[in-house]
Amino acid sequence: MTDRAVALVDRVGGNWLTRTGGTASVHAEELAILRRLAMLSSVALVAVPAGLSLVTSPAVALPAGFATVCAGFLFSAVGSIALARQKPLEMQADIGPREDLMLEAAAGIVMVLDPQGNVVTVGGRDRAEYLSWMRPPNGRGFLEQVHISDRLLFLQAVDRLRQGHDAFAVTLRLERPTVGRDRAQFVHLHMELTARRDPEGTVTSIVTQSSDISIERHMRDEAARKTAEAESANDAKSRFLAAVSHELRTPLNAILGFSDILSGEYFGKLENDRQREYVELIHQSGAHLLSVVNTMLDMSKIEAGRYELMAEPFEIAVAASACEAMLALQAKAKGLSLTSRIQRGLGEVVADQRAIQQILINLVSNAIKFTDAGGAITIDASAVGGMLQLSVSDTGIGIAGDQLSSLGQPFVQIQNDYTRRYEGTGLGLSLVKGLVELHGGSFEITSTPGEGTVVTILVPLDGSGVVAARGSAGEENTVDFPPRLKNATEPTHYQVGANRTGDRLDDHAQAKIA
Repeated sequence: MTDRAVALVDRVGGNWLTRTGGTASVHAEELAILRRLAMLSSVALVAVPAGLSLVTSPAVALPAGFATVCAGFLFSAVGSIALARQKPLEMQADIGPREDLMLEAAAGIVMVLDPQGNVVTVGGRDRAEYLSWMRPPNGRGFLEQVHISDRLLFLQAVDRLRQGHDAFAVTLRLERPTVGRDRAQFVHLHMELTARRDPEGTVTSIVTQSSDISIERHMRDEAARKTAEAESANDAKSRFLAAVSHELRTPLNAILGFSDILSGEYFGKLENDRQREYVELIHQSGAHLLSVVNTMLDMSKIEAGRYELMAEPFEIAVAASACEAMLALQAKAKGLSLTSRIQRGLGEVVADQRAIQQILINLVSNAIKFTDAGGAITIDASAVGGMLQLSVSDTGIGIAGDQLSSLGQPFVQIQNDYTRRYEGTGLGLSLVKGLVELHGGSFEITSTPGEGTVVTILVPLDGSGVVAARGSAGEENTVDFPPRLKNATEPTHYQVGANRTGDRLDDHAQAKIA
């Protein structure tokens, strides 16, 4: 074809294509198709009439050949252009500004799928990195390298978009073609799928953006594994404590019983005072060890959620009197005064009487241990806004502010020259905090070094805290144990100084001086 013929084809074809819609780049491709067809038709205009003239007269062959070539040109032009406009997206020469930006700048790997889930275009900022280990994803290639268990998830996501969802997310595992020593067999991809629709709402394509989450998945799996190991170790420790506590109590009961018989000289007189002293030491050591074992057993029960509270009405004065009677001789032997002050008309409270007595015994024992001769220890009980307030105050050595944070942790004692002279496991306050939380109460320590300490607990008067604690912890009635430091909004508080109870500490300090 001559240049004039080509220009004529371009002018006529351009005018026709403009009326059919489309963009300039699409028209350029379709004009190239028209040029090729025009070139073939120009040859056919000579060849076809000449061929027909061999079988018929030239008068018939010339118009028949011309009509046949023109019809073939028009049919071929329309069919070729229609087929070109139905090509997959990767064969289209035009990508709009938004699509081009997405395929070039979006993080991870971006793929455009047809409505059946076949990959037609691959892009994304990190596509080179992904394609370095992936097999070619075009067509069904992507689906074929998805883990067989995850293929259904991918197809379901595509189907959801066809059913009307605008977007959907799915996590898939892709198999690596080669697995090295430092590479896992599968790569975890998080894929976001977004549907693109025509004006009628039919899905025309699906845009996916995928990112590698293998590291995050490995970290989650590792955290879950370590959590399971920690829980298993904690359960094993609780079972060990319970088993050891149970096994130790049987021989300790025998030691205490027989030492009582020996000290009472029921089966004959002891020869001298040294024998009597040794028997008394055996009894005291056995009693101390039994107390430690019982505390450890209570701790393991609380931690395992098996500590049963038996809420019942009782007078708090009875519990305070029992504690005072039990520890009065110990306080007197050390030269301390132990008193209790119960609010008049307090009446009955609803709680576990054994647990309340255990709380008072542990707090008073600590106060006796860390108070010098001549000091005073007081048990106070009162009703404050529907709560039972129990306070145990002393005029002992007090606690420094930087050491308060470690109080209540199992097997932890405040270390100084004074406390090293005394036995103890550091379990007393841990048990107190556990029992208070089982009652749905709060625990507070206020202390001033050199002046004394006040430990205050609050539990509901009507026993509602026991029900609330059970409801929040489920059937097992567990609590946060061993106790941890609480936030300001939680019930456990640590304070330094004698702000709220300063007058009481001053009174006790004066009693100590007197």
